[in-house]
Amino acid sequence: MHPLQAFHLKVASALVLCALLPVSCKKSATNEASPGASTPTYTQIDPSTAGTITGTIKFAKKAPPRIEIDMAQDPACSLSSTPNYSEQYMVKDGKLQNVFIYVKDGLGNKIYPAPGTPVQLDQKGCRYIPHVIGVMIGQPVQFTNSDPTMHNIHTTADTPINPEVDISQPPMGGTTQRVFGKPELMVPVRCNNHPWMNAFINVSPNPFYAVSDENGHFEISGLPPGTYTLVADHEVLGQQTAQVTVASKQTATADFTYGTGNGQMR
Repeated sequence: MHPLQAFHLKVASALVLCALLPVSCKKSATNEASPGASTPTYTQIDPSTAGTITGTIKFAKKAPPRIEIDMAQDPACSLSSTPNYSEQYMVKDGKLQNVFIYVKDGLGNKIYPAPGTPVQLDQKGCRYIPHVIGVMIGQPVQFTNSDPTMHNIHTTADTPINPEVDISQPPMGGTTQRVFGKPELMVPVRCNNHPWMNAFINVSPNPFYAVSDENGHFEISGLPPGTYTLVADHEVLGQQTAQVTVASKQTATADFTYGTGNGQMR
């Protein structure tokens, strides 16, 4: 038999076999696509045993003076009745604002579902509000423009899976959502139209995180009993870590102090 005839005979035989046994042929294709298709088993927070970590972020030195920003290049920005100041060092009575705190280790193999409610990042008075946000992997970030001028949102994540956002939004309109898929700290957000505008997005692998408020205070609730590695991260001053043990239905305290040279600088 000629080799080409033999090849055609083999192909025809295979087609007949699949026609006679369609289930077997389809099953083989399905098996090839099945890896990674399983749904993760999520852990639910148990309020009957959950504990809390609370604390204060302190700043030991005299805070650098905040600098008023000249926004005259855009009349819509300069019309704002509220002066705009630099936000790198937000210190009040020796307490530091805008520090991101999260549980890095101690949860084992527990996986928690991402909230469906978006975290808001607004543009108002030609500044981003809030200056620092936290979001969980898979949870949307919603970018909004509440200003009477066009803004640009430009993120520069280091992790390839996290999207690089580079979009413009019209005055007083438009919302855009993005989802980040990998943990990453202090992802910069800039406005290409107004170079003084900046904010930071922190992507957490779990729901146990917080951002220190104007009094330097933070609170992380819903934690199962255990011992955890807690990380505090500031956009300029870097990271500090602490070990914290949380007992059932109890509140543990973890304070951090910057300005003593004990942080891991960026």
